[in-house]
Amino acid sequence: KQQRVDGRGYHDLRPITCEVGVLPRAHGSSIFQRGETQALALATLAPIEEAQMIDAYGGGEQSKRFILHYNFPPFSVGETGRTGGPGRREIGHGALAERSLEPVVPSENEFRYAIRVSSEIMESNGSTSMASVCGGMLALMDAGVPMKGMVAGISIGLVSEAGDDGQLKRYELLTDIIGAEDHYGDMDFKLCGTDAGVTGFQLDLKLPGVGHKIMTEAIQRAKEARTKILQIMRRTLDEPRAELSKYAPRIETIKINPEKIGALIGPGGKTIKGIVAETGAEINIEDDGSVHIYATTGESMARAKEIIGGMTREIEIGQSYQGRVVTTKEFGAFVEVFPGKDGLVHISELADFRVKRTEDVVKVGDMIWVKCIGIDDKGRVKLSRKAALKERAEKETGQAL
Repeated sequence: KQQRVDGRGYHDLRPITCEVGVLPRAHGSSIFQRGETQALALATLAPIEEAQMIDAYGGGEQSKRFILHYNFPPFSVGETGRTGGPGRREIGHGALAERSLEPVVPSENEFRYAIRVSSEIMESNGSTSMASVCGGMLALMDAGVPMKGMVAGISIGLVSEAGDDGQLKRYELLTDIIGAEDHYGDMDFKLCGTDAGVTGFQLDLKLPGVGHKIMTEAIQRAKEARTKILQIMRRTLDEPRAELSKYAPRIETIKINPEKIGALIGPGGKTIKGIVAETGAEINIEDDGSVHIYATTGESMARAKEIIGGMTREIEIGQSYQGRVVTTKEFGAFVEVFPGKDGLVHISELADFRVKRTEDVVKVGDMIWVKCIGIDDKGRVKLSRKAALKERAEKETGQAL
């Protein structure tokens, strides 16, 4: 009859449904359902500095920026039991899914985030690792990660009969095996990939080995099934979202003069810690002057950029700026143009008329326009409110006054 235990043909897929954005507070989320197997996948983004550190005593990489965790709770198969640390199954299935998705994850230069995918198996009847690959892929796309391609996974099984001489007499390949077929069958061949090729695979055998002919057929069956699954996934989400979730941290990089790094950090890190405390953003500075800013809100990002930009900008002669009066003296007022950078507006430069008292024109806290008219050998900045007002009036009227 060419009919399997659940009524399907040898090469039929189970019904597949996909959903994305199922958890609005998560950076990215999806549910991938294939028959009685269901995976809830979550994608979380973090600054690259939060990548997982590895104790690489034997050499190799010191950190991982892409991690996939696979969790298989007892309730997924209708059982009760103690939930503890990851076991052999969780570690193995998680590693397979992680390595199958990693080839299409953007590089650190393209996407400066640490990425974690968590696959929670809600229901299990075979191929949960492949459901984790499909669900994880959709969650990453839902999070706005610019993936290089779309990956899907499928399991191919084998039932066989040997002759009296022990040689394989008859066999059938089964596409998308369920738990019973995995248990009683002879092979579980998991294969993941894109339309262009394979990204990961794993072969579990109960036979001493299989021939080239069987594996060639299995790879072809997997390719046909993978193509169908990718088509179904694309109906739900055909490309990564154009923007990150509003709950995901924002990352921007600005360049400063490397000579300004010390001033930005401050003695004992006092200055940079103050910026972090005020804005809530995380800041990482590299030796070449690259400043990476991580913030969870647009306001936090804008404020951090404003402060850093102000601290690292130079006041230029002939340029006008809006600043805040920080101190008034008998001889004039000190105006802060950028955070931590101020200059003196002499009383004779406050207005185009004779000023008897500084407080008659400006008071502490006033925001005024000033123009830089000079910087002495000691770096002291000379400002003029009179020149700035004249310049602005000329621009407004279009003629010299």
